[in-house]
Amino acid sequence: MEKYTILTITGSDSTGGSGVQADIKTISALGGYALSAITSITVQNTLGIQQFYDVPGTIVSGQIEAIINDIKLDVIKVGMIRNNSTLQAVVEAIVKYGPKYVVYDPIVYSSLGEKLMTTEVIESIRQKLLPLCSLIIIRQKDFNVVIGDNKEANVYFLDDNGMHGMANTFSSAVSLYLSKGFSIEDSISKAKNYVNQQQVITSDLKGRSSELYNDFLDYIEHYHTSNSDVAFYADCLNVSSRYLAQVCKKIADKSPKTIIDDFLIDKICAKLKTSTDTIQQVAYEFGFLSQAHFAKFFRKMKGESPSDYRKNI
Repeated sequence: MEKYTILTITGSDSTGGSGVQADIKTISALGGYALSAITSITVQNTLGIQQFYDVPGTIVSGQIEAIINDIKLDVIKVGMIRNNSTLQAVVEAIVKYGPKYVVYDPIVYSSLGEKLMTTEVIESIRQKLLPLCSLIIIRQKDFNVVIGDNKEANVYFLDDNGMHGMANTFSSAVSLYLSKGFSIEDSISKAKNYVNQQQVITSDLKGRSSELYNDFLDYIEHYHTSNSDVAFYADCLNVSSRYLAQVCKKIADKSPKTIIDDFLIDKICAKLKTSTDTIQQVAYEFGFLSQAHFAKFFRKMKGESPSDYRKNI
């Protein structure tokens, strides 16, 4: 077993940029050995978190107990805590086993601004966990939310510039240097140097959302007269409908269905303006099963019938 062992208690990040994955990478890169207890499993990608599965508190407690009973360690790093049963498991373990250092990196918001903790849990953390922490590494924007009036807390303010996983990397590095016997001040200094070097040689993981969005528009151009179903376009792109919705929300702030319908109505309006085809002919050209169906769609989109629209232009 490696000499410098850190137990990280936090959530899992599918992208590897944050959570336990980032902790393990950092601790390993600095010559330590990362042990872990998972508090929450996330369904996420570069566009954000779609779903959580919070591990039951008894399982979190069991993970911690199994490690600490078997492996000697001086440092526990705490990250994502989303409910009071997890908090209770963490607090009881710290009180029972008394590690030399407890480093807490409060995960209040994701890098995309998603709130990950309830006010109730934050209040319990203030009362139960903060007094047990040797060091709390926190973003300035989260200070009042987490720390409040707790003036005795040993706080280090981190300017993470919204970079995904930076707080994880920094707090893991601090934890590793503490396990090597450095003081809190020296550990912070060394961790800052390490993070600065990492920012030069690495960057956030980039998804393919822009490329996929452009492909989506191309498919709409090709198939708009025959298909307006979101699932059809998701299948064309070989992605889930949920991921396509995320992409459209991020880039256009619209749903895929809205984008499809907006494109279709623009083409229909252009046709009504420039051709002498009957309303029924236009309806069939754009894939509608009947003139009535076409008129209903048009009225929903434009607030008037196709015939009135044509007259008004």
